[in-house]
Amino acid sequence: MCSEVLGCQGVLLQDYAYRAFDRPRVKSGDVYNGTVPLNLTGIRISAMQLRSGSFFSRGVRYWEFEIPVAVAVRPYVQRLVLVYQNLGNLSLSYYPLQGYTYLTPVVGVLAYDAINLSAVNLPELSLSARGKPILINFSQVESVPDGPSPAPPPPIGEVPNVPTGGTRNEGNKSKVWIIMGSVVGGFVLLVLLGFLSFWVQRYKNRKKMLKMEKAAEVGEALHMASVGNTRAPVAMGTRTQPVLENEYVP
Repeated sequence: MCSEVLGCQGVLLQDYAYRAFDRPRVKSGDVYNGTVPLNLTGIRISAMQLRSGSFFSRGVRYWEFEIPVAVAVRPYVQRLVLVYQNLGNLSLSYYPLQGYTYLTPVVGVLAYDAINLSAVNLPELSLSARGKPILINFSQVESVPDGPSPAPPPPIGEVPNVPTGGTRNEGNKSKVWIIMGSVVGGFVLLVLLGFLSFWVQRYKNRKKMLKMEKAAEVGEALHMASVGNTRAPVAMGTRTQPVLENEYVP
């Protein structure tokens, strides 16, 4: 089953876009306009075949879309087909927005593998812009209508439900993040205080050692003298010479 907004209609649009290649030779870079069935009147589709290398190195301009260089295709294919979709006056049917009015139609470009131009129900390729973003130039924008917006028509196909609640859950999540932030912040502050205390103590010890070394340098140095076959420090002569006891005998 098709569960997306366009659902099976998206697969159908890809099929009708590929039918535009029904000719002997398909030229790369040319736009081939497709035809939709009567029940989809108002939707415009077209297809363009490109080489992946040229698409990556040169980019492409495709109707309202300006795809820059360095846009990668995943998974990689040698050739790809860009299918253009313009939902026209059916935009509000596929994408209903209560209380809003579309000033431009919903447009899109989908990428598919070009290995088989008659294939249907192909998986979409992913386009990843590594440098500049993909631009959309809306050339025709309607003026803003006066008064309240008209009610949208009944949606076509399946439209996913959009949850409207969740405010309380978001508030609880915010409180959890605040508590976690406070705990982490307190732990980081405790580590910083411990590091600061260690650094101050180390600085005091270093200063004390420098003071002791300086005091040692100021003291009197011992001279070296030879004692036998070795050299050893010896003290200089004392200021008070020793006096023999017999020198005081009268």
